[in-house]
Amino acid sequence: MHSRIPGLARALLAAALLGLAAQAHAVTEIQWWHSMTGALNDRVDEIANKFNASQSEFKVVPVYKGQYDESMTAAIAAYRAGNPPQIVQVFEVGTATMMAAKGAVKPVYKLMAEQHQKFDPKGFLGAVYSYYSDTTGNLISMPFNSSTQVLYINDDAFKKAGLDPNNAPKTWPEMEKAMEKLKASGAPCAFTTGWQSWVQLESFSAWHNVPFASEANGFGGLDTRLKFNGPVQVKHIQNLGDWAKKGLFTYKGRKDEPLAAFTSGECAMITTSSGSYANIKANAKFAWRVATLPYYPEVKGAPQNTIIGGATLWVLDQKNPAMYKGIAQFFTFLSSPEVQEKWHADTGYVPITLAAYDLAKQKGLYTERPGFDIAIKELTNKPPTANSKGLRLGNFVQIRNIIDEELEAVWSGQKTAKQALDDAVKRGDEQLARFEKANM
Repeated sequence: MHSRIPGLARALLAAALLGLAAQAHAVTEIQWWHSMTGALNDRVDEIANKFNASQSEFKVVPVYKGQYDESMTAAIAAYRAGNPPQIVQVFEVGTATMMAAKGAVKPVYKLMAEQHQKFDPKGFLGAVYSYYSDTTGNLISMPFNSSTQVLYINDDAFKKAGLDPNNAPKTWPEMEKAMEKLKASGAPCAFTTGWQSWVQLESFSAWHNVPFASEANGFGGLDTRLKFNGPVQVKHIQNLGDWAKKGLFTYKGRKDEPLAAFTSGECAMITTSSGSYANIKANAKFAWRVATLPYYPEVKGAPQNTIIGGATLWVLDQKNPAMYKGIAQFFTFLSSPEVQEKWHADTGYVPITLAAYDLAKQKGLYTERPGFDIAIKELTNKPPTANSKGLRLGNFVQIRNIIDEELEAVWSGQKTAKQALDDAVKRGDEQLARFEKANM
């Protein structure tokens, strides 16, 4: 009898090991397609690793799929092919397109309710919640990296030009004077802009409380049409075109490419995403700071408020319902105050929840980093109007491409601002009419 115990023990041990191996193989993988590069990619990996370490049932696997428009296109193609990722990060201009993809998307409010996750949509910042909700106020996608537009300045370049970095330009006329002094001091590039359509037309319109499109910028219905060729926008784009001719404004690309010209020290000022903070901090070898987006003081009501940018996480419809449990748990983890406050502190994206914002204040983040809360102050500067709540336009990716083409014609001196914006509106309206017809 006693001689059989070791053999029995071995058998039990083997069975236990087999059970553990089976459990290890039973981990459900959740594919998270995203567009975060550089330091931001590192932070995404860090969040996924922390969630994976917090439980053993699911494993979130972040996969970089190219720039925002590329990752959205790839996800839609994967869905049609029958092998979609579980989560895809989609930029704000893709919201209307994703909402129209009926049957392809699992709305977040339904997901969280079905999985019995504690979820308070009113806990998100108002500007974030309103942008990503349907017409009845239900949150469709999970807010993640929300940003707005700010001005970054190179302190060293300012001092060399005899400018005070503590007194950054607040208006566009002040910007022009600063550009002239920077150029005279030998700066190879006084000013550039990232995401030119988003910064210099979309948010510019909201910041000056003028419409970008009809029907409350598309929130009011699919029959929206573009209106960004108004006198305020024409004046601004013409100014930028004139500054380009004088060598004061330097065009460096349509999307995020211009950031490298700032972090290298080539360009002394850049207007771009508040979410660029992490990459500037990682790469700039000079003193720099965040400042408020400039405005035209003669425009009544300006500055109003800026609009949200960045992206949210969309859940694609899954054949395996077990996936939803893990996705919901991950979203609860992702939106916790601790995770969001750290993401905000590390990246410069705004804290998406009020609790994360409060935690950042409690930790003294804004005392430690003067100007770090500028993005939040811009978004909440005044209660949003129909012109400043945000944009919800179909085929917006194509419309942005059109805007980029027409703006490039202004920067190169081929068109006046009026010609270019009129042409962009005409061409963009054709895209909106096509989207409306396809979704009636």
